[in-house]
Amino acid sequence: MTSDGFGFINSYNTEMATGGTLDDPKQGLESTSIANDFDFMHVIDWKKAAEIVSNGGTEDMNGMKMIRLDVAIKEGVLHIVPEPRNPHGVDVSPSGDYIVVSGKLDPHASVFSAEKLKAAIAAKDYDGTDDFGVPILKMASCLEAQVELGNGPLHSQFDDKGNVYTSLFVDSAVAKWTLGTKAGVAEADAWKKVDHLPVNYNIGHLCAAEGDTVNPDGKYLIALNKWSIDRFPPLGTLHPQNFQLIDLESASMTILADMPIGMGEPHYTQMIRADKLVHTIRVYEPGTDPLTMSKSPFATDPGKEAIERSGKEVDVYMTAMRSHTTPDIVEVNLGDLVRFHITNIETTPDATHGFAIPGYNIETSLDPGEVVNIEMEANRAGSFAMYCSEFCSALHLEMQGWFLVKP
Repeated sequence: MTSDGFGFINSYNTEMATGGTLDDPKQGLESTSIANDFDFMHVIDWKKAAEIVSNGGTEDMNGMKMIRLDVAIKEGVLHIVPEPRNPHGVDVSPSGDYIVVSGKLDPHASVFSAEKLKAAIAAKDYDGTDDFGVPILKMASCLEAQVELGNGPLHSQFDDKGNVYTSLFVDSAVAKWTLGTKAGVAEADAWKKVDHLPVNYNIGHLCAAEGDTVNPDGKYLIALNKWSIDRFPPLGTLHPQNFQLIDLESASMTILADMPIGMGEPHYTQMIRADKLVHTIRVYEPGTDPLTMSKSPFATDPGKEAIERSGKEVDVYMTAMRSHTTPDIVEVNLGDLVRFHITNIETTPDATHGFAIPGYNIETSLDPGEVVNIEMEANRAGSFAMYCSEFCSALHLEMQGWFLVKP
């Protein structure tokens, strides 16, 4: 990949606008943050940054290693290049040759060449610096192409044939267009919009099958729409967000299905081939700590459950299975430090249990074979219900017990 070792980040509000004032409320952030002709894409040389870290050229900032801006400028770690205003996406093509930027206020996708960016950096082909001294690369020296797509382009995904799929927020559509010859596209077909599919409504992010990897799969794309007006029966003022599955192998892009989702604005997500999941873990080995993927030192076998006390400390070694926990009554003293070590001893896939003590704001989920450790202070006297918080069997409601704290 020609962009190996480099990272790219969008920015907006290069005007450093802060919004209106009480004296002039009309000068809001919306208008004052789009006064400049361009914003800036940050080009970061991660390999040089790693060298600075290795050579001790960082400062400690709250436990984090930080490269100061003046060091990043001096060592050539950071450059900026003009990009369309209010960008909402920067996406690198699978081959690493092209960097696609979409600015919400520009109908074009602007494509930068990784090779040209590197050449401009090497030649110090600058157009001055910003207010902080960061060198500005000349946009014309770095730009490979601009393709007119429509209104409100945001994010892009790729297939395995040199095509790009870009969401158009204002148009509520997906645009399909081609990359250049370095992506395997014939020169006569390069840098062209080839299809336009309306979706419903206000698409933001989108997800193609492995569409932001070095080996995209093509075939399908999902429009992650922020609205769903007119797609489902009106059941109130709050409509669901809406996914739409799109076929990429037909002559023109085609919507195959809608899928409403109840909550949350759809953002970045991944779609991978189902056959890559055949070797996934279905059930943990009994007593597994998922953080280490090894046997937990607190794993408890059936018949070995125990409550151990040492002064003001109590360790509870508990098992969970359909439809009880053992022990199901835990008695401690006010002020004790209590540690629950809970092992789900189920071996059936999907036989998940929960463990909750609502009076102490405790709740966790245990997959089959998993060990979970909970530490708490018994700082309230009383009788507190503890129970399984995930439906697990016909006697799920009976899977409960008591946490008793003596004053």
